[in-house]
This record gives sequence, C-alpha cells and structure tokens, in this order.
Amino acid sequence: MKVELHIIQSFAPACLNRDDTNAVKDCEFGLHRRVRVSSQCIKRSVRTSPVFTDRVKGHTAVRTKLLIQLLADRMLEMGLNERQVEQVVPLFVSQYVGLDASAKTKTKVLLYLGTDEIQRIATKLHENWDKLAEAAAQVANSEKSDKRSLEVFSQLAKDVQSSAVGATKAADIALFGRMVAESPKDNVDAACQVAHAISTHRANMEMDFYTAVDDLSNESGAGMMGTTEFASACFYRYSLVDLDQLVSNLQGDRDLALTTLEAYLLSSILAIPTGKQTSTAPQSLPSFVMAVVRDSGSPQSLVNAFERPVYPSQARGVVEQSILRLDDYWGRLARMYGTDGIRLLAHCMVEDVTLKNLHAGAVESIWELVDRVKEALA
Repeated sequence: MKVELHIIQSFAPACLNRDDTNAVKDCEFGLHRRVRVSSQCIKRSVRTSPVFTDRVKGHTAVRTKLLIQLLADRMLEMGLNERQVEQVVPLFVSQYVGLDASAKTKTKVLLYLGTDEIQRIATKLHENWDKLAEAAAQVANSEKSDKRSLEVFSQLAKDVQSSAVGATKAADIALFGRMVAESPKDNVDAACQVAHAISTHRANMEMDFYTAVDDLSNESGAGMMGTTEFASACFYRYSLVDLDQLVSNLQGDRDLALTTLEAYLLSSILAIPTGKQTSTAPQSLPSFVMAVVRDSGSPQSLVNAFERPVYPSQARGVVEQSILRLDDYWGRLARMYGTDGIRLLAHCMVEDVTLKNLHAGAVESIWELVDRVKEALA
C-alpha cells in the first residue's frame, strides 16, 4: 500500500536551498529555467522538524562524526570514571569505524545511527568495561603500539557490528534509508521517495546587493558589501511512502509505522527549509495539499502538469492557476489510465477555486486529511 503527497506551495523572495556557489538551486524543465529545492534539503527539514520528532517520541537517528562524544556522554551518565572514559571510548571508535586523520575526535566517515543503536553500543561497552579499561591503561602506558591490548577493542568492535548495529526502529532511517559502504548489511532501503520540488512557472534568479555600515567609523561608505541570490516561486512538491516497506524497516511494528507516516505527512506539510530564514523569513504554508492512498497500481507524480509553465491571468494568480492545472492534469490521467487501486483521494486548500476533477475529495483541514489517510490504512 502506498501513500502519495502532492503539494502546491508559494514563497516570496527567498533562498531556501543553495548550491556550492551560494546561488539558488535551479534546473531546466520543459526547456524553461525553474527554481528547485533538492530532495535532500526537504528530507532534512522534515526529519529535524519538531512536528516529526515530537510524534515519533525518541525513535529518531543522528547523522554525525561525533560518535566519541555521544558514547562518552552515555558512559559518564552510567557513572563510569571520567579518565577511563577518555581512554576507552576513542580506542574503541578507532577500531569500530576509524578516526579522521586530521581530527582524532571525529570519525573517518559520517555515521547515521538510530538512538537505539547508539544505546546498544554503549551497553556493550558497559558490559565489557573492566576488560576495556585495563586494555586502555596498557595502551596508554606502552611506548609502542600494544597490538594485544588493541585486539580487545578490535574484537568488541566486530561484536558490536554484528549484534548492536543494523536493525533499528529509528523512524527517519526507516523512511529515508541508509547506505553504509563499509558495512552493506546495515543498509536500509528507503520506504519514502521524495522528488525535487520545482517551480510551476518559469523563474528568474535575482541578485541582492547589500552593504553593512561600520557603526564606529567616521568615514563615509560601507564597512563591507556583497551580493546574494534569491528568487520567488510557487513549487509543486511530490513524495511517496511505501507502507509495507516502512513496516518491514521498523521490524514489523505496524503501530510505529503508522505513527511515523502520520509524523511524516504533517511535517512534510508544515516544515520549511532553513536556508536564509533569518534574512528572508520564508514562512509560507502550502496553498494546496492532496493525499492519495493506493492499494495497487503505479504511483503517479503530477509534475508533467507543469511541463508547460504556468502564467497568471487577469483573474487568477500563479498559485490558483497551478492548482487548476494540477486538477486538469489529474482528470486527463484518470481518463487515460483509470483510477483502479485508489482507496482514498483527499485534498484541502486555501484558495477559492472550483475543481472539476478533484472536487469529491475535499476536506477542511490538513488534520482531517491526515485522519482520512489513517482511516484508509486502518
């Protein structure tokens, strides 16, 4: 069973997602330049949103190179000796995943671990603490590399990799997947697909020239100056969640899977990328949200509704025209491919427009929309 989410969302001038040159991300679609927000940016804004984390209640993950600090904090919380912690944890992590050559307090690679996995690693360390503390002391007192003592850490690292890491109930890992090149058995196939959001219309990138005045200088002119790029756009956003895959990723816990799905739907609607928030305040909520629950059949992105860019008319702006274009395209797809396999179609919107093809699925609010999805999946 699959759940699709289709969103129309407009933003005033902003820079939600930048590239390596600090320019607004964009792309070409239908031979016209469009503003773009990458799927990676959208997924991060979702998984870090309080709307998401509050609902999954601790079933989250962390992406970090600071595993030493995370484990050290847990060891100290368990009441272990601080000096021993400072010796043991870095030695273990060096054998477990390797340390950054230029920063020995960081791991060689960026790890993505569920909080339950981190706790299981900490428990393994605690269970073997006396042996590890003795080996760490021998390494510290040895002028040369003590291979026998290091073998204690190497063996525990292998044990942790085989038993403490892998299966996780982290909702964000279950949704967005995990790829571990060094340990393929810990890979998780994503249950969620997120498309790059693109503007429904042709977009022009603009430059903002800014200056800053030195408050204590008597000289005229700016203390510094620079430029930054921005754009305004109405986006079409599409994502898909495979409920069966989500349940499988969460070790068969269907209740947690449904809670995760609810958290994902709400945070996808409400979360906004954090790029340039303090300088542009892009706090614009979606104007149109549609959810489709499919028992069978192929999922359908509606992005091709905007292959030909939307233009405002004298009566309607770009947002309303985008909603009408999506409604028209849905009708044409339904006539060509049918609607077999659709268990639920529901939408809500801010704009006052009359829909010809989606009118039967209207609800009042996003909360009612999410409730309808939960009922369809029950």
